[in-house]
Amino acid sequence: MQSQSLQRYLPILVAALIVIVVLLAVVLIVRQPGEPAATPEATTAVAEEAAGLSGDAMAVAQERGLTPDDVIAALKTYIPTGKPDEYIMFSSGGHSGQVLVIGLPSMRLLKVIGVFTPEPWQGWGYGAEETMKVLEEGRVDGKEITWGDTHHPALSETAGDYDGQFLFINDKANARVAVIDLRDFETKQIVKNPIAINDHGGAMVTPNTEWVIEGGQYATPLAWEYASLDDYADAYRGMVTFWKFDRDKGRIIPEESFAMELPPYWQDLCDAGKKVSEGWVFCNSFNTEMSTGGVEEGNPPFEAGASQRDMDYLHIINLKKAAEVAAAGQVKQINGFNVITLDTAIAEGLLYFAPEPKSPHGVDVTPGGDYLVIAGKLDPHVTVYSFEKIQKAIESGAAEKDQYGVPILSFDDVVETQIEVGLGPLHTQFDDKGYAYTSLFLDSAVARWTLGGPYQELHDDPAWSLVTKIPVHYNVGHIAAAEGDTVSPDGKYLVSLNKWSVDRFVSVGPLLPQNFQLIDISQPGDQLQLLYDMPIGIGEPHYAQIIKADKLQPWDVYPEIGWNPHTQSKDPNAVEAGQERVERNGNTVEIWMTAVRSHYNPERIEVKKGDRVIWHITNIERAKDATHGFALPGYNINLSLEPGETVTFEFTADQDGVYTFYCTEFCSALHLEMTGYFLVQP
Repeated sequence: MQSQSLQRYLPILVAALIVIVVLLAVVLIVRQPGEPAATPEATTAVAEEAAGLSGDAMAVAQERGLTPDDVIAALKTYIPTGKPDEYIMFSSGGHSGQVLVIGLPSMRLLKVIGVFTPEPWQGWGYGAEETMKVLEEGRVDGKEITWGDTHHPALSETAGDYDGQFLFINDKANARVAVIDLRDFETKQIVKNPIAINDHGGAMVTPNTEWVIEGGQYATPLAWEYASLDDYADAYRGMVTFWKFDRDKGRIIPEESFAMELPPYWQDLCDAGKKVSEGWVFCNSFNTEMSTGGVEEGNPPFEAGASQRDMDYLHIINLKKAAEVAAAGQVKQINGFNVITLDTAIAEGLLYFAPEPKSPHGVDVTPGGDYLVIAGKLDPHVTVYSFEKIQKAIESGAAEKDQYGVPILSFDDVVETQIEVGLGPLHTQFDDKGYAYTSLFLDSAVARWTLGGPYQELHDDPAWSLVTKIPVHYNVGHIAAAEGDTVSPDGKYLVSLNKWSVDRFVSVGPLLPQNFQLIDISQPGDQLQLLYDMPIGIGEPHYAQIIKADKLQPWDVYPEIGWNPHTQSKDPNAVEAGQERVERNGNTVEIWMTAVRSHYNPERIEVKKGDRVIWHITNIERAKDATHGFALPGYNINLSLEPGETVTFEFTADQDGVYTFYCTEFCSALHLEMTGYFLVQP
């Protein structure tokens, strides 16, 4: 028996050994940085010589013209079937108004989370009462908004580290912020900023997620009331909003939140201090020229008018003290929202400015909270500010003020150093080896440079110096490193979020996909390797955060049958097997239905035209992935019911006729038989 077993498995063992030897040979011949790439023929010849054999693997590499670097990149990104990714990346979904969930290193799209706009697969916004309520929270002055522009996802943090519990995302187009519960990856809340019509610098969180930060962008009169552009300096204002988050409730508390009025410069991204700088918030700005455009009238266009000065202003905000001022009632009510006025912010020492190179687009706090990195789009340097020097400058008092009375700290007093990194620097991330990474829009590259100070001991390169650049394709905006904006970055992967793809993929017409490029940053010095191009056919993703997958603890099925995902508790209208029924009360018909492979119960519902219909459906499955759908054509009802979930929807049966409802998830061999009739009598 042992001999037969050995004979049976011997070919498999031999094949496995051959593959291992081939791969080891390929690893040995990977070219060193700076060496020319080998031709496919040379690659195959060297590999055959090193391994002493040829095989299917080498034949495939030769046929496809793959270099050793190509093969290594493929090995680094390949995830065998049935094995999960090491990291999860949450990316904004751009104009879709949603969030994308992507596995790393495989770069596989795992899910699209419905947030600001309806999403059919999840039944998000297609009848389910709770999803409709959340979307209605995002209305603007009662007006339904059918799209969003998601920009900056922010994972909840504990002590400055991602904790995998919640995700926040802003909608730049409509100044909204959403809360996503990562137990079931569903949106639970949308808040509309009552004083801003749109924003950009959200969402960011403080180190323990007490506050969700939403920076502004284009100045308007607060609450976007009308004022002539001739009165811009007096009537227009900027803002930053601090949303209070209750972790136990999993909700933002608007009545405990507040905003701070700012001069009408265009505020951009913000970042929260951490460790030594915890309690402070830093936001950059542009258009301190207060340009109002008007190219049609012969004025300089915004791109020129907002770029005339050599310096804009870094906003330095004492959030800890601002929260105390707001709690003490030193606020003004604007559109029903608490606002610390600009005069109060100045008088209470809540707001300071420091000059920053013009047109900055990123402000990023180092892992220890001791430095701030500013990148100005029109300056080839990154400028590093010292938090310690900022505090000393504040204590010494500012000799200069802007026209609104905000103290301006001396540039020389607060800057640690400047490093020339390339053209069009935008955003910076960090790793665990004392390196920083800055995207270069005009260079279409990512620069790796060294941090100094306490980070010097983590690497062997000179402090505060450019180490290397890796080309990306093309026009990179944000970048995301593995936990790269926390107090303890992982430093294994970086993703470059590129706006153009040009020649990377097969042509799909004039509108091309975006391109997410995965880069290996695990090795020190100049050893960076581009591993993978991922086309994103949803435009325009903006920013992403990457979390270690094992920090996420999502449910496989809901905790018990009859679960309401919005309240995260059992629904009072949950239906157990055997409790199915239809009841009429006057002109109201109420249905309690169950769904299980492969039928609904009841299967026939008959009402009269004009009846109000209230329908509860419970998926009574307890098996993982046993999701059922429910579609009622003609009435725009489409639901997704995960195992254990209860959903309620209601509508008026205003169209008579015969309507078939059916399961939209291929749930079993008898999936097509999971159907029923909804009959509406004339």
